[in-house]
Order: sequence, then structure tokens, then C-alpha cells
Amino acid sequence: MNKAAIIMGSDSDLPVLKPAFVLLKKFGVEYTVNIISAHRTPEKAAEFSKAAKENGYSCIICAAGKAAHLAGVMAAYTALPVIGIPVKSSTLDGLDSLLSTVQMPKGVPVATVAIDGAENAALLAVQIMAVSDGDLYKKLTEYKKKMAEDIEEKDKKAAEAAESLGY
Repeated sequence: MNKAAIIMGSDSDLPVLKPAFVLLKKFGVEYTVNIISAHRTPEKAAEFSKAAKENGYSCIICAAGKAAHLAGVMAAYTALPVIGIPVKSSTLDGLDSLLSTVQMPKGVPVATVAIDGAENAALLAVQIMAVSDGDLYKKLTEYKKKMAEDIEEKDKKAAEAAESLGY
């Protein structure tokens, strides 16, 4: 059974994570949600990360703003894949979060998605899990096929709209 841990540094990150919840549910991936701060509860972060594999997790998704060290701290204590979501804060439009998440030292990788990119973080988690889960791989293949079909339909509609306007 695939299971993802979704960790946020603060409850203010919750709205950013809603697209991840929706996508994981769509794929039937079990997940848990926790608030763990890299700076205010570092022992809890270490304990959670160290026990993640034995607790049945396949990967850890971390969302944090400002200094955004959460994903790096979690990655330091586990061999599981960690996906970081830099959260846009009122300071620096999230650039501080992005750089704190993506600039990891050699040997401690964190896959980093776009600022507020929760949906892509969940999709990356699904792709990681699909490597060893044939049913999930099939669902992912269908999802990508549907995305391509949607673009083709939009392409037709755009061409028809342009033609009807005389462009």
C-alpha cells in the first residue's frame, strides 16, 4: 500500500496543500497530514522522518515558507524521497522559500516543485509510487492521456474561435 506523508511547517500552509489532497485522493493514495516545524519542533521532525519507512510511508511531501528548511531536515533523517513545496510568504514572494528548499547540500537531495506547487508535488509522489505499483502506473498513464486529450480539444476550440473572429 502506498502512503504519503504531507508535512507543513505551519497551519497557514494548509490552503496551499489542498490541491495535493485532491490529487492524491483522485489516485486513491492514502496520506496523512501533520504540522511539524523544522525550527520549533526539530526533535519531532527527526523522529517522524526516521520512523517514516517503518510507519508505511513511500515518500514525504513538505510545505514550508520563509526559511523553508523543513524538507531538508526531513531528508536528513530518511532515505525515502522527499518533495519540497516552497510556500509563497509575504516576504520576497516565495523566492526565499524556493532557494531554501532547492539549495540542498550534496548527499541530501530534495525534489523541489514550483512555489505553491502542491498539485505537482502530489503528482511527483504518485509517479514515484507508480514505479512499483502497476495499478497506480495505469491510473497515471490514463491521467496523462486525459490531459493530452483536453489540450487537443482546447486547441480545436481556439482555432475555431480564431477562425470565427476572422483571424
